[in-house]
Amino acid sequence: MTLNALETRRAGMALTLDGLALGYGSDPALRDIHLEVASGEVLVVVGPSGSGKSTLLRGLAGLLPPYSGRILADGAEVTGTAPDRAMIFQDDGLLPWRTVRGNVELPLGIRGVPKRQRMAIAEQWIGRVGLAGFDNRLPRELSGGMRQRVQLARALVGAPRAVLMDEPFGSLDAQTRAEMQRLLLDVLRDTSATVVFVTHDVDEALLLGDRIVVLGPSALGSAPLGRTGIRAVLDVPGPRDPATDRTGLRARILEEL
Repeated sequence: MTLNALETRRAGMALTLDGLALGYGSDPALRDIHLEVASGEVLVVVGPSGSGKSTLLRGLAGLLPPYSGRILADGAEVTGTAPDRAMIFQDDGLLPWRTVRGNVELPLGIRGVPKRQRMAIAEQWIGRVGLAGFDNRLPRELSGGMRQRVQLARALVGAPRAVLMDEPFGSLDAQTRAEMQRLLLDVLRDTSATVVFVTHDVDEALLLGDRIVVLGPSALGSAPLGRTGIRAVLDVPGPRDPATDRTGLRARILEEL
């Protein structure tokens, strides 16, 4: 596998939730979920704590099997994890004994990319996320924002077709969070990957999303009262700019929440 092969711009993955029931234990937290995520779309999922946002993401990642219904990736049923679906967590999950470059190279090593090629690809991504010159630093030598930059590079280095992000900026201070949001938007311009992004922050959702899904009780469809499901699916008009006035849409989301 060559650098050019990994850098090829591939179409984003279409994701489908078809009558999905999902959760832990004997009682599903999410029921009767029907949702289409278009190829290349940035879909943001918001909802109160305990509404099943992270549960939904883990289902899409193949980490949590459904009770019933189906999760489809380009029409094929999801039965486990796959390199084409990358996951980014709030906790950066970096291997503490590996350098920045070593962490970023990890997915390429798992795929069997030769050492010289994976070093070149990792170096390119380290530069893209603004960490040029930090290749040999260990995670303990980095700030929280820098560690999240490493996690972003590690997730994208293998050119996944879907990126699943579970409140990746939630633990950062306001200034660093804004920097990471801008960085993510810049990186997304260079990829056609589908993104499903979970957040508590309505303003973050409005900045990043093409559409916003609101989870909560008394859901749309046939979900029983008290179960969590989809309350609303809302389009977000462009452009992606903090200065864009979305007061009305923000009020609608807060009302649904």
